[in-house]
Amino acid sequence: MPFLRNVVKGRDVPEERLQEVAKHYMRHGGSSPINERNRLFKKTLGAELRKYGIELPVYLGNRNWHPMLADTLASMYTDGCRNALVYVTSAYGSYSGCRQYSEDMVKAQQELVDRQPGSNLELRKLRIFYDHPDFVSATVSRVHDALQLATPRIPTRLVFTAHSIPCAMAESSPYVAQLEETAGLVSNAILSNSSIILRDWDLVFQSRSGPPQVPWLEPDVTDHIRILADQGVKQIVLCPLGFLTDHMEVIHDLDTEAREVAESFGLKLVRAKTVGAHPHMVRMVRKLLQEQLQGAPAERASDLHTRLPHCTPTCCSPPRRPRLPTGTSDPSRPVSALN
Repeated sequence: MPFLRNVVKGRDVPEERLQEVAKHYMRHGGSSPINERNRLFKKTLGAELRKYGIELPVYLGNRNWHPMLADTLASMYTDGCRNALVYVTSAYGSYSGCRQYSEDMVKAQQELVDRQPGSNLELRKLRIFYDHPDFVSATVSRVHDALQLATPRIPTRLVFTAHSIPCAMAESSPYVAQLEETAGLVSNAILSNSSIILRDWDLVFQSRSGPPQVPWLEPDVTDHIRILADQGVKQIVLCPLGFLTDHMEVIHDLDTEAREVAESFGLKLVRAKTVGAHPHMVRMVRKLLQEQLQGAPAERASDLHTRLPHCTPTCCSPPRRPRLPTGTSDPSRPVSALN
């Protein structure tokens, strides 16, 4: 609950809604696995950098819970750091998935100055990597592993899922186009090398929240499972394409809710693992660092970045908050699993 209250600080989210979300955590041991998974990634990345002669310390900072980013910056400054490259664990461009992280970095830098007047720690964010070949290959590997658990000779649907965001937020960002691009790259690799009878692929969304009158990206994954059941699909391979690491939105929304819906219709659902600390992901971050440190060429698996330029000063702007009737709460900050 302290974590959830911290996430929704300043927003009119009812206490009963937080209590309901807290039950998701209690159902799975009372905490999210995300810190543990990110600490593993931090350790693995450190070893990868040393292997390639890159002598850089690696730190971990969070937006919503300990270790908080501002505390991490304070530790870095004490350790003598004055410049840092920042790997954001979000592969796609949107306000909440990109620009807001940059805003958080600025806030944390200001808090460091407030704590230690005269301090200066420069932060530079690594580029978006939805189209990096290593991200694509790591995802392909995870889907391939999931296919080994699927039943052969049964028509199967490959379903990619990502966090839903308000449609107004999606309209000001390349979020959907980048997701579709990555899904296409992954599915092309899978469809050409699988003995499973795959019937194309879909991109769906999950974990929406906020007032019901505000449109969010659809279809929802559970609604789509019902549609696939009506179409006669018997098996689904579900890939959490929009999530890099297991946390409560993956564990509860996919492993619990989506699986229960699939089973109620007699569908077999196999969920691919998130890419996490897959060796290709660790390699990718090392290469992203080398782009900045050594001027290494940027590796890309598509040309979408030239067809749909992004990361301009005006892209991924926050959507305007809707006007709600008096007395209506606005839980527009997602609280379904908030990590």
